[in-house]
Amino acid sequence: MLRIDAIEAGYSAVPVLRGVTLEIEPKEVLVLLGRNGVGKTTLMRVLMGLVPPSAGRITLDGTDLTRAAPYRVARHGIGYVPQGRGIFPKLTVRENLTIGSRARADGRSEIPDRVFEFFPILKERLRQLGGTLSGGQQQMLAIGRALCGEPKVLLLDEPSEGIQPDIVHQIGHIVRRLAADTDLAVLLVEQNLDLGLGAATRCVIMEKGTIVREGRPDEFQDEEVLREYLAI
Repeated sequence: MLRIDAIEAGYSAVPVLRGVTLEIEPKEVLVLLGRNGVGKTTLMRVLMGLVPPSAGRITLDGTDLTRAAPYRVARHGIGYVPQGRGIFPKLTVRENLTIGSRARADGRSEIPDRVFEFFPILKERLRQLGGTLSGGQQQMLAIGRALCGEPKVLLLDEPSEGIQPDIVHQIGHIVRRLAADTDLAVLLVEQNLDLGLGAATRCVIMEKGTIVREGRPDEFQDEEVLREYLAI
């Protein structure tokens, strides 16, 4: 579904991504692991059209999105939940979700039923301002808003950040269900190994802007692997 071929990108004269190649299929949760500063968030921003790549190609279902504007990327089927959630705190839950629906290619503004199936708390809080929700509820709202665009691919950047442990576990379970119960493909960047490995169907490790290891989640439970690639 989503193919990333030899992507290179950076900021000004500073290279960050160095020939990143990945494929993500429907119903898959691909977890991207790595130390801070290796380029994980930059890759997300490149995929969303927020940072232009200097080389390489990005295609979704055969459509070239390499240098497409973010609104075009969204309408072709990529949803993005940035680090820090990025909700609109002074808008209601309903308004946040409705804004998410503007990414739909068919122009419809209805909130999909599956948003409330996965996040029933949002249906209870439709009139509440987004900024008054708990951290966990705000993360659910951010994911729900992305789902309102009916994406084919969902990019999740550090969804566990600033959230209590019981909600982290719940979000990990929901991410796995989202992929299993629909045709959604998920690219998840996560520092919380319990969430990441628990949700993953496949894992990759990035180091200095390059993918250096790929495998099943159980392969990344090995202490030597964790020490080599993820220890500070």
